[in-house]
Amino acid sequence: MRTHFFRKDIEHKLLYRLALAAFILAIFVVVLGAFTRLVDAGLGCPDWPGCYGHLLWPNDAEEIAKAEIKFPDTPVELDKTWPEMVHRYFAGSLGLLALVITTLALYRSRSLHTTQLPIKHCVFLLCLIILQATFGMWTVTLKLWPKVVTAHLLGGFATLSVIWLLVQRLGAKQWIMGIAQQRRLNSAKPILIVTLLLVIIQIALGGWVSSNYAALACPDLPLCYGQWLPPTDFKAGFDVWQDIGPNYLGGQLDNNARTAIHLTHRAGAIVVTLAVGFSFIMLWRTGVGSVHYWALALLGVLLLQLMLGISNVIFVLPLSIAVGHNAVGAVLLLVIITILYRSYNIRLADST
Repeated sequence: MRTHFFRKDIEHKLLYRLALAAFILAIFVVVLGAFTRLVDAGLGCPDWPGCYGHLLWPNDAEEIAKAEIKFPDTPVELDKTWPEMVHRYFAGSLGLLALVITTLALYRSRSLHTTQLPIKHCVFLLCLIILQATFGMWTVTLKLWPKVVTAHLLGGFATLSVIWLLVQRLGAKQWIMGIAQQRRLNSAKPILIVTLLLVIIQIALGGWVSSNYAALACPDLPLCYGQWLPPTDFKAGFDVWQDIGPNYLGGQLDNNARTAIHLTHRAGAIVVTLAVGFSFIMLWRTGVGSVHYWALALLGVLLLQLMLGISNVIFVLPLSIAVGHNAVGAVLLLVIITILYRSYNIRLADST
């Protein structure tokens, strides 16, 4: 019996380490995806899953010449082919690792006759990555159609979040507190849930800004073209029924439509800031040191994200800051998810 429980503990630790490795890999995938999008390399390879018919990308003069004959409408640009393919290979590696995690969890749950392994979670993760790969294919085949690009970005953040939740479950991290402190934390849960939803909406708006090339639609702060309410076209800016067919590289919207998108994202930032601030106050009232740590992390990440967003406008969207803005947005999401997860998995200090 002791050997049986020892084996279960080993398998649990192995899955935890694999999930942690998958999380680290997913961070690279998300950052590489942002980098690929921001250097306009989303169509660096006009086909999928290869690149101009190559496993990597055409490199020498002969390969490039053949590729351009095969794809006459899309000349080879080496500075755009490699980011696209490197991103694909990292994403493919993440899919393989998710398959290993799911297979191991299924096999060990049967061989050890245990229900403690998060089988459904692992299967859901694998299915999500398969769906995300499909969106990646559509991103290319539908020529950066904004709806697909935004969905692909959201899928990346969702994948990262699901893997992080798996790490949390396997790591069995819990907050320890008394009943009175738990009650105060429970009162914070509704605003935390609202904050999570608002952050997800803001991330979706950020994806819509990026996919429609509206990041620089307003070149000044806090005004836009020196006005609080510049000319906008919200109907065109948020037309989710855009035609499939045009090449959306560089965007198809006029400036008024892009301004509407940009201003909406700015307004969303204000709403999220207020929600996070309220969440911070509610978390701080619990009087629990470990909760205070995560509350400070939440506030700090928000402030960093705001500074990066402002810097994008002031410094005209430098690549490093734009990629950082995407990455810190993911961190903000993960911090809120962690707080919510642990708030629902409390261990009372006086429990045995």
